[in-house]
Amino acid sequence: MDIRKVKKLIELLETSDIAEIEIKEGEEAVRISRASRIAPVAAVAAPAAAPAQAPAPGSAPEPAEPATTAVESGNVVPSPMVGTFYRAPAPDSPPYVEIGQQVKEGDVIGIVEAMKMMNQIESEFSGTVEAIFVEDGKPVEFGQPLVRIA
Repeated sequence: MDIRKVKKLIELLETSDIAEIEIKEGEEAVRISRASRIAPVAAVAAPAAAPAQAPAPGSAPEPAEPATTAVESGNVVPSPMVGTFYRAPAPDSPPYVEIGQQVKEGDVIGIVEAMKMMNQIESEFSGTVEAIFVEDGKPVEFGQPLVRIA
């Protein structure tokens, strides 16, 4: 795409009330969006953790106990992306899965909304849903456990 056309599109965007424009010519595409004029949110500093006390000289360090979490046992289905997790296809619909429900590999267990796209999350395992780790409508991180299947 010719750079002069892109510059004209930018000028058109600046002189109008349009927030975003996308043009496709054959295999080439360009999307131009106006920067939002929303005031930035002030960052809140998290309180610093208290420093750990060093062991007394000459004393042997205590053996660390292995950390155990509810996520460790069973087959865990992680979030494949960052987004918002939804347990049902619509607010008034029943959830895809409930604790104790039998699922097969490939069954939809929820949706992760990322960049306005609804991505169905399928079970990687067959078995019984033992735990659901994320509440409906809550944000999830990449790799964060969603459900555990036994």
